[in-house]
Amino acid sequence: MKATVRHGLTLLLALTMMALSVAAQAERKVLDRVVAIVDDGVVLQTDLEARLNTIIGRLSTQGTGLPPRKMLEERVLEQLIVESVQLQMADKMGMRISDNELNETLGNIAASNGLTLAQFEGQLAEEGVTYRQAREQIRNEMLTSRVQQSRVGNRIRITDREVENYLQAQKASGSQGAEYRLAYIFIQVDDPGNEASVNEARDTAERLREQILEGRDFREVAVAESDASNALEGGDMGWRAESQLPSLVAPVVPNLEVGTPSEVLENNSGFHLVMVMDKRGGEQQTFIEQHKARHILIRPSEAVTEAEAERKIRDIYQQLQNGADFEALARKESDDSVSGSDGGNLGWVSPGQMVPEFEKGMIDAEVGEVYGPVRSQFGWHLILVEERRNQDVTAESRASKARQAIYMRKFETELQNWLREIRDEAFIEFKGEYADMNESSEEEDEEAS
Repeated sequence: MKATVRHGLTLLLALTMMALSVAAQAERKVLDRVVAIVDDGVVLQTDLEARLNTIIGRLSTQGTGLPPRKMLEERVLEQLIVESVQLQMADKMGMRISDNELNETLGNIAASNGLTLAQFEGQLAEEGVTYRQAREQIRNEMLTSRVQQSRVGNRIRITDREVENYLQAQKASGSQGAEYRLAYIFIQVDDPGNEASVNEARDTAERLREQILEGRDFREVAVAESDASNALEGGDMGWRAESQLPSLVAPVVPNLEVGTPSEVLENNSGFHLVMVMDKRGGEQQTFIEQHKARHILIRPSEAVTEAEAERKIRDIYQQLQNGADFEALARKESDDSVSGSDGGNLGWVSPGQMVPEFEKGMIDAEVGEVYGPVRSQFGWHLILVEERRNQDVTAESRASKARQAIYMRKFETELQNWLREIRDEAFIEFKGEYADMNESSEEEDEEAS
C-alpha cells in the first residue's frame, strides 16, 4: 500500500513538474516572441521591452515627457531594426568587442559621470536597467559606431582647400570658439520630388516649433516626432564647439537665445529645428612643450640577441661619456637609418609623436646630457635633448579642429542618408501586434518608387 502511495506521489510530482515546465516554456515563448524579422536576424519582444525600459527610465530621470506608449514602441522598434542591420554587418565584417575593452568603456562612462562602477550600476537599477543589459547595449553601440565609421567614413573626403575656406570664413565671422549644448529635431521628407510631401513635412516642423514656443518640452518633441538617429535621446547632440556646428545651423546657433528654438531650417533631406540648451567658453591659445632631440637606436634581430643589443648600447653610452661625438656615433652605429644618416636628428618633437617609453625618457632628460639606455618596442635608445621650447600651436590646433568639424558635418549628413539606405534595402517583416506596420512600410516603398 505504501509503495503504491509513494508511486502515486512520485507520478503526481512528475506530472506537476512537467506541467510547470510546459507553463514556463509557454511563458518564455510569449515573452520571447518575434516582433520583427530583419534580414538574417530577429527582434524579440524581450529586446523591445528592455530597450523601452532603458529609454523610459532615462527620459523620466531627465524629466522629459513621453509620447503615447504605442508611438514610443514603434519608434523603439524601428531603432532596433536599424541597429540589427548594422550588427549583422559588424558580424559579417568580423568586428568584435572584447570584455576588457567593454569593461574599460564602462569604467570610463562611470568616471565621466563622477561615479564608481557600483554607483553606476545602482543608477542603472533606478532607471530599470540591469548591469548586464547595459553591458550588451553599450557593446552594441560600440559595434554600430565602428560599422558607421567604416561604411560612412569611407564616403567622406576633405581637401586642404575646404579647411582653408572654413578657417577664412571663421575669421571673417569673428568667431571666438564658443561651445554650445544642442538639441535637434529632424523632419524627413519622404518623397523630396513630391511637392505635397515637402509641404507636409514643412507644416509638421512649423507646428512642432509653435508647440515648443508655447511650452512643450523640446526633448519630448524630439522623442515623439524627430526622424534623426538621436531622437530617442531627446535629440541631444552634446557639446559642440562653434567650429564643429553642422553647416545648416552654424549661421543660426550663435544668435540663438538659450532655450529658444530656431526657425524651421530646410535642406535637401528635410526640415530641422535646433535649440541651444546651454553655452560656454571661447578659444584659448594652445601651447605645447617641444623637444629638439637626437637618438641612437640599437635593435635586436635574428643576428643580434637582446643581451648583445643591450651590451652594445651600453658600450656606446660609455664612449659618449668619455667624450665621443654623438652625431658621429649615430651615423656609424644607429639602426635607425633615416635619423642615423643625419647624426640621429629627430628635429622638434611634439607630445604624442613618440612611443611612451621614448617620450618619458625625452621628458626626463636634462638638456645637453645623454639619457638612457631606454628600451622601447623598437629596441634600445640613447637620447640627447639639445633644446626645449614652448611652442604656440594654436594655428595647427585650429586647422585640426576645422578638419574635424568639416568631417563631422559631412558625417552627420551621410549617416542619415546611409541609415535610410540600409533600412530600405533590408528585408523586414513585422509580426504579431506590429503586423500592421508592414502595410505602412509597403506604402512608403510605393511612394518612394
